[in-house]
Amino acid sequence: MSLQDKYKTLIDTAQQSGVTNLQVKEQDNVLYIDGDAPSASVKDKLWSVYNSIDHDYKTGDVVLDVNAKVASGTKATVTTDSTNLNIRKGPGTDQEIIGKAAHGATVTILSAPNEQWSLIRTDKGEEGYAYTQYLTAQ
Repeated sequence: MSLQDKYKTLIDTAQQSGVTNLQVKEQDNVLYIDGDAPSASVKDKLWSVYNSIDHDYKTGDVVLDVNAKVASGTKATVTTDSTNLNIRKGPGTDQEIIGKAAHGATVTILSAPNEQWSLIRTDKGEEGYAYTQYLTAQ
């Protein structure tokens, strides 16, 4: 079974949910899915579908790089003890760290797919998931 067959539901959901610039490419036993989601909730939906196919994202055979369009959201302050907050590709500690938000920095919460994780965007435009417990609404 090809990875495109394995993740057909994920690809179909991206298409049906209005992801633009959708690119799907299989290379070196990894499926790359890129595009622009019309909202943060669509991005969260894609991660949920991905998790239903590959629980806790354990196989690591997909790189889901779908950005959500800027939405007005809640501003929050990074309230770590003193360190930077990791920004991850997806909602899980096993997901790749793609950026950092400094202690005390202001970020925009785009959505919260669950109580533990929030989809955020930094003032520099980095977008990804961070632990909600380290974010305090302004």
